[in-house]
Amino acid sequence: MDEKKTCLYDKHVALGAHMSPFGGFIMPIQYSTITNEHIAVRENVGVFDVSHMGEFFVKGPDAEKFIQHIFTNDIAGMPAGKILSGMMCYEDGGVVDDLLVYKEKAEDEYLLVVDAGNIDKDYEWVSKQIEGYDCVCRNESENWGELAVQGPNAEKTVVELFGLDFAKDLTFYTYCDTLYNGKRLIVSRTGYTGEDGFELYCDSGSINEMWDRMIAAGVAPCGLGCRDTLRFEAGLPLYGDELSAEISPIMAGLGIFCKLDAKDFIGRDALKAQKENGPAKKLVGIEIEDRAIPRAGYPVELEDGTEVGVVTTGYHSISLDKSVCFALVNKEYSGLETPLWIHIRKKVFPGKVVKKRFYQTNYKK
Repeated sequence: MDEKKTCLYDKHVALGAHMSPFGGFIMPIQYSTITNEHIAVRENVGVFDVSHMGEFFVKGPDAEKFIQHIFTNDIAGMPAGKILSGMMCYEDGGVVDDLLVYKEKAEDEYLLVVDAGNIDKDYEWVSKQIEGYDCVCRNESENWGELAVQGPNAEKTVVELFGLDFAKDLTFYTYCDTLYNGKRLIVSRTGYTGEDGFELYCDSGSINEMWDRMIAAGVAPCGLGCRDTLRFEAGLPLYGDELSAEISPIMAGLGIFCKLDAKDFIGRDALKAQKENGPAKKLVGIEIEDRAIPRAGYPVELEDGTEVGVVTTGYHSISLDKSVCFALVNKEYSGLETPLWIHIRKKVFPGKVVKKRFYQTNYKK
């Protein structure tokens, strides 16, 4: 299958970005270096093309009831302009996808933002589950472009460049919409870096214009390489690595987004049983005593060589100058400070279990 291109593809090529397949799209991995782009977001501001993400609009009298049925978080009474994070799960508790739910101004309308690589699968899943509910789901992913403006100077950037003064009043996980070039512009105070930031959704022409204005103003263009290092340091999961059909929200330590006692939803019984009995495996953070890099798929072992888990994501942290990783391990070895060893190529390196949020930003949510 040929990879798709976002509306900014030509801009990335013109800037000399290294392009590579990701989630069914040809996406920029880096423009200068992953380190430079990472630091720009941590210390100043950067802009990401995230137009590959999916946008589903659910509308109708049963819209809230339907989303309650497929979504692990609780949207009951959710006010307009609010955003919630959560998952869609299979009956056995495995994850279909993680997503954001936006409550629209209309009483019976919501926006679901899903992972790029899961758009087709998610839409098929949602379309199957919606049968019997008085509402419809429209996949409008091809009609929207999206930019993520992230970093300590993100607010200053969107206010000064685009006159979005209302952005100052948005709190974390809220949004507002306005018109830009006569088109609807959604501005949400969200992101995937651990820093302050905004995500801007609009038509492709407007997204191109906004991108050009930011690049001309000196905002650093950032690729998916540093998007991964940033989200990883902030302890944020990536579908396919820390969440999957085999890795449930409870295993991933995301039970806070699963309202098991507030409502029923697909997968609730399985997740409740996992929470009560303890999952067989748990996702942990591990810090190793060396600069060697623990890559995804590397074994996690006890001192005697017994394999007890596997690395899901690992880097030598740019912000911390430490080698750290996420790993899925047998639950009996998941406690903080538990000694574990990572098998990296032909050597074994000692480490210990630490909190999964490796880096704490100064941003006050």
